[in-house]
Amino acid sequence: MRKSAYLLSVAAIAFTVPAFAQDAPATPQPEAQAASQDTADTSADEGAADIIVTATRRAERLSDVPIAVSAVSQQALQNSGATDIRALAQLAPSLLVSSTGSEANASARVRGIGTVGDNPGLESSVAVFIDGVYRSRTGSGLNDIGEVDRIEVLRGPQGTLFGRNASAGLINVITKAPAFEFGGYGEVSYGNYNNIRVAGAVTGPITDTVAFRVDGVYGKRDGFYYDTVNKTDYNNRDRIFVRGQLLFQPSSDLSIRLIGDYTYRNEKCCGAVYVDLREKTDPTPGVPGDYAVSPTNRIVDIMTSMGAVFPSANDPYNRRIANTVGRAYSNKTKDYGGSAQIDWNFGGASLTSITAYREYKAGGASDIDYGSLDIGYRPDDGNNYRQFHTFSQELRLQGSAFGDKLDWLVGGYYSREDLQVVDNLKFGKQYGMFAACRVISNLSPSAALRDPTAPGCLSAAGIFTLNNALGTAAPLVIGNINRLSTLNDLGTIRDVYNQRSENFAAFTHNIFKVTDRLSITVGARYTHEKKDFNASFQNNNTICPALQAGTAQGGLGGLLTNPALASTAAGIITLGCTGNSTIGLNGKTISDSLSEGEFTGTGVVSYKPVDGLMVYASYSRGYKAGGYNLDRSDLGPAYLASTTATPNAALLRFDPETVNSYEVGFKYSSRKFTLNVAGFRQEFSNFQLNTFNGTNYIVQNIGSCKTSLNGADGDNSAATGACTAGVKYGVLSQGIEIEAGLYPARNFAVNLGYTLADTKYRNNLVGSKSGEALDPFLALLPGQQMSNAPRNVVTMSTSWTPEIGTSGMSALFYVDGRLSSDYNTGSDLFIEKAQDSFFLMNARIGLRGADQNWSLEFWAQNLLDTKYEQVAFNAPFQGAGSQSQVQKFGAPAFATGNQIFSAFLAEPRTYGVTLRKRF
Repeated sequence: MRKSAYLLSVAAIAFTVPAFAQDAPATPQPEAQAASQDTADTSADEGAADIIVTATRRAERLSDVPIAVSAVSQQALQNSGATDIRALAQLAPSLLVSSTGSEANASARVRGIGTVGDNPGLESSVAVFIDGVYRSRTGSGLNDIGEVDRIEVLRGPQGTLFGRNASAGLINVITKAPAFEFGGYGEVSYGNYNNIRVAGAVTGPITDTVAFRVDGVYGKRDGFYYDTVNKTDYNNRDRIFVRGQLLFQPSSDLSIRLIGDYTYRNEKCCGAVYVDLREKTDPTPGVPGDYAVSPTNRIVDIMTSMGAVFPSANDPYNRRIANTVGRAYSNKTKDYGGSAQIDWNFGGASLTSITAYREYKAGGASDIDYGSLDIGYRPDDGNNYRQFHTFSQELRLQGSAFGDKLDWLVGGYYSREDLQVVDNLKFGKQYGMFAACRVISNLSPSAALRDPTAPGCLSAAGIFTLNNALGTAAPLVIGNINRLSTLNDLGTIRDVYNQRSENFAAFTHNIFKVTDRLSITVGARYTHEKKDFNASFQNNNTICPALQAGTAQGGLGGLLTNPALASTAAGIITLGCTGNSTIGLNGKTISDSLSEGEFTGTGVVSYKPVDGLMVYASYSRGYKAGGYNLDRSDLGPAYLASTTATPNAALLRFDPETVNSYEVGFKYSSRKFTLNVAGFRQEFSNFQLNTFNGTNYIVQNIGSCKTSLNGADGDNSAATGACTAGVKYGVLSQGIEIEAGLYPARNFAVNLGYTLADTKYRNNLVGSKSGEALDPFLALLPGQQMSNAPRNVVTMSTSWTPEIGTSGMSALFYVDGRLSSDYNTGSDLFIEKAQDSFFLMNARIGLRGADQNWSLEFWAQNLLDTKYEQVAFNAPFQGAGSQSQVQKFGAPAFATGNQIFSAFLAEPRTYGVTLRKRF
C-alpha cells in the first residue's frame, strides 16, 4: 500500500521542525579546542554546543558554513546503531546507500545522483574521505570505522577543495584522534542471528609530546538468507578492524598525526531472491499500454524441467534461496593503509600536508545466476578480484591578509591509482542445454517441442517443426542449436584489466569578508587526469567461434545476411558468445589511454542580516573523470566474429561527467531551535550511467539533444535517435532540503529532516557527448525520475536522557525513522524493479552511569521489520523482456516478456543488547 498522503503530511510537519543529526548552538569556542573536542559531549542529545565541521577545510560552526552540509556526531551514530557509512541514510534524508552483488559494490547517492557500484571502472559520484584520505570506491568505505569524531555529508558537487572531485556529493569521516589524557572504552553487543560485536579503544600519552590511540572492532553474525539446497546461510558477517594512531605535538604550532588501519572480511555475500517469475504478453497487438499475464513462464518451465527450484516464488521475504550444489559464495576483503598529516603554523600562515598510501583487494567466488540451475559461476580459484593501490599527496597553505578581511587558501594534489580487475566468469554445467531450450522456446512456446535430455533440447516434434519451418536451412540451424547445447563449464579462465590513473590538481579557496556580516567566497580548481588502460584475456570457449563460422564451416555466420534468418542466427550465436566470451580473444592484448583537463570551482555570497541567521547563494561546478568500462562485452556485438578478431579498446571508453549547480539557502540558529533550508538545481552533462541488462553492463554518457528527436530516444531501434544539433545536459536534479532541531530542555532533542529531490532525465536523450543514439534498452528513461532517487524523504530522531534521582545516573530513550516515497531500483526503470514507499525505524533504550562511564542499552534496527528491496535486477540469462517493454512496444518485438527478476533485499529486523564501559 502506498503511503503518499501520509508522506506529504509528514513533509508538511518537516517544514515546522525538520532535519537530522544536527547539534544545538551555544557560545563559540577556540577553534583548535572546538575542532578536537569529543562531539559526543556536544551532540543534540546534550544540547550544549554547535558541532564543528571542516567542510571548507577550516574549523567552523555548522551554522556558519554557507553550503549544504549535514554533520553527525559519534553520539548520534551510536544511538542509531550505525557502524559504517551505510547506516547514515537513516539520519540524512538526501543520502541513500545500497549494496548489490558484494559489499565491494556499494553505491552512495546524494539528491538522487550516484554511480551504480558494480563496475569499478566508474569512479564514485559521491566520494568518501576518511581522515582526509580519498577512498577509491564507495565500497571501501563500508568497513567498520571504529569511533569517530563526526561524519559530514556535503551535498552537491565538491569541485574545489577535496582531493578527488565528486560530482554529486561527499562523505567526510573524521575519526577520534589520540588524546594526552589516558582513557578509552570497551563494549560488547549480542543480538539475534547470533550477532556478536566487540569494540574498544585506548588512548593516552607516551610522553609530554606524543600520544597514541588504538581502536579495534570484531564482528560476527549469521546470514539473513538460508540456502535450501546447500543447507547454509548467506549474507553473514565476519570481520575485524584495527586502527593505530600516533600524535606528535612538539609545540602548539606543529602537530603530526600518523594513522595506520587494517580491515579483513571473510563473508558469504550476497544472496538474492526471485521476486517476479511471471511471463507477460501483448493481448492486443498494435494497441500500446496493456499486457496480460500468461498462466506459466516458459523460462521457469525450462528451468523446472532441468531440476531448478524456486523457494522464494510465493514470498520473497521468506529469505529462502537455492544456489547450485557446491557453488560457493566467498567474499574476502583486505583494506589497509597509512597516512601522515602534518599541520604547521608559521604564524602568518599554516601548512597542511596529507600523505597516504592504501591497498584494497576484494574477491572471491559466486553463483552468478543466483539460482539452483548451474547457468554461470565464478570459481574460487583466486582469479576473481578487484584491487586498488593508491598513493596520494595533498598540500594546503592558508592564512589571512588585509587585517583578516581575506581568508585565503591555496593547494595542490597528486594521486596515482593502480586498478586491477581479474575475472573468471564461466558458463555453468547446465548452461548449454538451458540456452538451447531458450532458443526453442523463442521459436515456439509449446513445451512439446522441448526435451532437455535430448541434443539441442529438441524433441522429435521439435525437430519435425523446425524442418518444416526452416526448409533447407533447417539442418544448419538444428546442428548449431545442438552445438550450443554443449557449451558447458567453459568460459573465462583469467581476464585481466589494468588501469593506471594519475591525477594532478591545483586549487584555491578564498573568503572575502566585505563587512562583518557580508562575505564572498571564490574558489577554483584545475584538474588534469591521465589514464592508461590495457587488458588481456584467457578463455576456453571453443563453441563461440564455431557458431560464428561461415556456412561452409558449419556455422551460422553466413545467415547473418539472410533477412529471414538473420535474427534467429544472431540470437543463437549471441547465446554462445555472450559477453564476447570466446577463445578467439586469447593472445590478444588491448590498450588505450586518455588525458583530460577540467576547470571547476565555486562562488558563494553569504550575509548575516541578524545574529543567528545567515542567508547565502552559491554556484559550483563539479567534474568526474572519464574512464573505461572494464567489461569486454562493450567491445561490440557478440554475434560478430570481427568484434573479437580486432578488438578496439577505445570502444570501452566513456567521457567525463560535469555538473553546474545553483543553490540558495538560509541557516537559523538559536539556543533551542535551529533551521537550515536549501534550494538547489543541478545540471549534469555526460552523466555516466552503468546498467546491467541481464547479460552485460551498458555504460553510456547521458545527454540531451538541443533539438527534438521526435520520440526516437524512446523507441526500440538503435538505428534512430542520433543527434547532430549539439548536446546539452541530460540529467536535472532540483528540489529543497530542510533540516531542523528542537532542544526544549538540556536532555531532550528532536531532529527532523525533509528532502524533495526532483531528479529526472530530460527528454531527447542521447548516449554520448557526440550524440550517439540512446541504447534501446534505456528507452524508458526520457522524462522520468532516476533510479534509486525517491522524490520525497523524511527523517526524524528523538532522544531523551532524563536524570535518575541525584545518583548521576540517567536513562536513554531514542527513536529514529526514515520515510521514503516510492522509487525504481533499476537503471532501466523496468516496472518489476519498482519499490513502494516504506518507513524504517530504529530504537534504543538504556541505563547510563554517572558521566556515561558505563551503559546498558537494548536496541532494535528496522524495529517494524519493514520489507523492502535494495536493488532488483534481471536474473542473469534467465529470459528477456519486461512488462514495461511489452506495454510500451508490444508485438512483434515484445509480444512476450519472460525475463525473471531477482532482488537484493534489505536487512530484516535485528535486535540485541550492548554493554559499554568508558574509562
